[in-house]
Amino acid sequence: MSKELKRVAIVVLLMFGALFVATTSIQFFQTDTLAADSRNTRALYASYDAERGPILVDGQPIAMSVPVDDDYKFQRTYPNGPLYSQVTGYYTLGQGSTGIENSLGDFLSGTADSQFLARINSIITGQKPKGASVELTIDPVVQQAAWDALGDYKGSVVAIEPSTGRILAMVSKPTFDPNTLAVHDTQNVIDTYNSLLGESGDPLINRSIDGNLYPPGSTFKIVTSSAALQSGVAATDTQPNLARFPLPGSNNTVSNAGGGTCGGGDSVSLETAFVLSCNIPMAEFGVQMGDSTLVDMAKAFGFTKDLDIPMAVQPSTIRSPMADDKLALASFGQDEDRVTPLQVAMFSAAVANKGTIMKPNLVDSITAPDLTVLQQFEPKVFADPITSATSSTLSQFMVSAVQNGAASNARIDGVSVAGKTGTAENGEDDPYTLWFTGFAPADNPRVAIAVVVEDGGGENQSGSGNSIAAPIAKQVLEAVLNK
Repeated sequence: MSKELKRVAIVVLLMFGALFVATTSIQFFQTDTLAADSRNTRALYASYDAERGPILVDGQPIAMSVPVDDDYKFQRTYPNGPLYSQVTGYYTLGQGSTGIENSLGDFLSGTADSQFLARINSIITGQKPKGASVELTIDPVVQQAAWDALGDYKGSVVAIEPSTGRILAMVSKPTFDPNTLAVHDTQNVIDTYNSLLGESGDPLINRSIDGNLYPPGSTFKIVTSSAALQSGVAATDTQPNLARFPLPGSNNTVSNAGGGTCGGGDSVSLETAFVLSCNIPMAEFGVQMGDSTLVDMAKAFGFTKDLDIPMAVQPSTIRSPMADDKLALASFGQDEDRVTPLQVAMFSAAVANKGTIMKPNLVDSITAPDLTVLQQFEPKVFADPITSATSSTLSQFMVSAVQNGAASNARIDGVSVAGKTGTAENGEDDPYTLWFTGFAPADNPRVAIAVVVEDGGGENQSGSGNSIAAPIAKQVLEAVLNK
């Protein structure tokens, strides 16, 4: 072979090698990037080629695909979109997806591993592929009640069935209409998305499980009291009944909400401190226990733990380790304590369920188009933070708080309600964050709830958890009990 032919052969081989490397890179390393690129119209068309499965509540679609006469073939629509938007999320052109649309997108699109044979069958038979349907745990009556009760407040409501972890309601406001993000006009979708990003109140954020976490305020006294009881403190054990408490190692002091002592007398019991929601004795009990005892109990309730419902839940946080001055504040839900409303609902769910938190869950079942059940969700234990005896004592505390204490606006005639309010500080001049958490009926719990209202409910530092959050919770509890 002449030198010229050898050179040509080498060049050809190098070209084939470069082509092989390039195609391999595209096939194995760039597939996901190319598929996600909004300029890849073939990928976009293909993603809409299959009829995406519906998301159902009580058998009725809250997200569905309908045939349309354009290149995408199917249009995603959301009946009563704003009511369920933080649950369904959205499915868009160029902006991805969120909520159940995202976390179970492979089932909804028919591309999950368990749907492989169905895809092969569609190819062989020439039938159009269809995605699976997802049936949620949401109760439409309870969801509507939570939506109505929250009204124009900025905040969230979460309701859970304590014995199973089934999420009965999940509302976050402000919210949005996912239909506006499902149109078949990429630029329109991008403009709408950017507009929502620019709105005050962050309507795209699901406050129930994500976003800027909240200081729990006095709802955290459930955790502090749990730690105290589990470490051997009795309900009747006392601390000095002070009007001002000097923070250890600091020149600062803290007070109770009313500015005076916690009831009468020179000493105050753990039970009285809880029922009247007093900060000073909780700080005293917290410092007495030590930071590791309190932090361990918070983690036992779920702080710092990963959780999916199946959407990912942002973990709640607590400072660790901490000096005694910070520990005193953390013991009544301040300092760096930060929570989601779902986490606070789990406080009450643990007490209601004899100390066991069932894993919160939004999905009952996933069913193929041929009605084959692909997944059936069963109740699972998430954590056992407290004993049955501790839960029984806390339940009595929470019932007394509603009957005779700081959570009186959650009372329901003829029903024993257990509850705890919270009025959390955010800064010297900033509006409070208002809370209620509890369960009912106290003797046979059917629902545990958390309500959070931001910006003091429009009353700056005059609003309280009992005045604003507790009546919201009452309406939702009544919706469950009247079913």
